[in-house]
Formats: sequence, structure tokens, C-alpha cells
Amino acid sequence: MKSRTVTLLLMLPALLLLAAVFLYPLLRYGWLSLQASSVLTGLVPVPNGGANWRRLLEDARFWTDAGQTLRFALCSVALELLGGLALALLLHRPLRGRGALRALTLLPWALPTTVMALGWRWIFNDPHGPLNAAIRSVGGSSYGFLSTPSTTWFFVVLADVWKTMPFVALLLLAGLQTIPADLEEALRLEGASRLQILRRLTLPLLVPYLSLALLFRLAQALGVFDLIQVLTGGGPAGSTESLALYAYLNAMRFLDFGYASTVMLATFLLLLVSLGGGWLLLRRHGLERTTERAA
Repeated sequence: MKSRTVTLLLMLPALLLLAAVFLYPLLRYGWLSLQASSVLTGLVPVPNGGANWRRLLEDARFWTDAGQTLRFALCSVALELLGGLALALLLHRPLRGRGALRALTLLPWALPTTVMALGWRWIFNDPHGPLNAAIRSVGGSSYGFLSTPSTTWFFVVLADVWKTMPFVALLLLAGLQTIPADLEEALRLEGASRLQILRRLTLPLLVPYLSLALLFRLAQALGVFDLIQVLTGGGPAGSTESLALYAYLNAMRFLDFGYASTVMLATFLLLLVSLGGGWLLLRRHGLERTTERAA
């Protein structure tokens, strides 16, 4: 009992800081979502009886953005998990210069998202970007990578995958290094191929790390803002607008802080659902028990 009290006292500063930077803004959003606070009210909060939530349920733009955000998150996270696994397997092999290769692999993740997005906007530029210049050099015609509503979202996904795939690879590489080498050697002596070793040994033991990567990346992808704001601004024709960007536009462009808070709170609830699903996935595969034993 005494050790638990000491633990709580040691955690108290962190809990107070967390409450200051997370709990208070969340409660503020919840309060503002029940108020009319816009230029029509002189930016003075006025209770509106939940009109913001009724408006949200009938807001076609919100539901469109929710679908686009989910599509972006699911596609980017799926590609990051597949690419991160392949990259982690490559970096785990005893290659010459493996340390330098690992350091270079982490460079995209280390870059600020704004800087990275500006770089990709230049690469995708029509008609002066290097990608279109390469297409024209082989006799093709320029393509509007960031101006074609039906395909622009996919190129935004590619930019996000390039940025965050090293993070997934780093998590999975840590998992690969916990797998005893003698287990792989035993399977190899039994005549198992590399694909069989991957399917029967590596992937089952990597499930907790894959689940953890899924949890972190899905939560981040559902709250995507800076990448889309810099790369496309939500265009063309709103085809890449995310929920976070929609909330930002309501607050900073339309000065409707009540409805912006409602959108942000709805986005937070979506994040909670994703985190809850990821946490259940982690518990199902025994990551909690593994952590407790290690402690």
C-alpha cells in the first residue's frame, strides 16, 4: 500500500500536466459545443440547446470529410504496416553498413511534416515539378497530381506513407530483435523456407508490435491536419479535406467557435473508438501480460 502511494505521488506532477494540457481543453471543447459562439453572437458564448450537435448530424460536409478521413487513415496505415514490415525485415538482416542504412531510413520521419509536405508539393507540381518533367521526358503529358479530385487523395497518402513508414519499421525492428535466433534456426533445420518461417514464427511473435504500430498510426492518421493543410489545403474541390482541417476552417476562417468545437469533439470520439479497438487488440494478444512480467 505504501509503495502504491509513493507511485501515485511520483506520478502526480505528470498527471497534473496532462490534465492542464489535455483535460481542460477537452472540457472547454465540450462546453463550447453546447454554445453559439460566432460573429453572429459577437464571439460571446450563448447556450443554444444542443443546436451544434443537431447541425452536425445534418452536415453533409462533415460526413463527407469523415469518410475521407477514414479512407486516408485506413489506406495510409495499411501501406505503412506492409512497407514497415518489409523495411524492418531488410534492416534486421546482417548487411554491410546496416547501422548507416538504419540512420538514413529514419530521416523522413525526423523531418518536420511541414517541410516534408512542401517538398512533396514541389515534386507533384503541375507542370514544373520533377515528376511531371520526368513524364514529359519520355513523351508523356503532364498530370495534375494535386489538381485531380479523383486521385489527389492517393498521392497525399503516398506522402504520408513516405513520412511515417520509418516509425512503423522502427517499432517492428525492435520486435524482430526480441525473437530468439535459435527458434528460426530450428525451423530452418526442419527444412522450412523463409516464407514459412515468416508465416509460422516471425508474424505470430510480431503481432503485439504490429498492434502497437496500428494503434499509434491510426490515431495519428485520423487526426491528420498539417500534411493536408500544406500539401493541398483540402482541395481540389474538398476531395482531401480532413475532419481536423474542417474544424480549423470553422474556427479560423468562419469564426464559428461553437461548431468548430463540436467537430473537434466528434473527431475526438472517433479517435477514442480507434484507440479502444486497438487497446482490445493489444489485450487479446497478451501484450499486457508481457509488460507486467517484464516489470
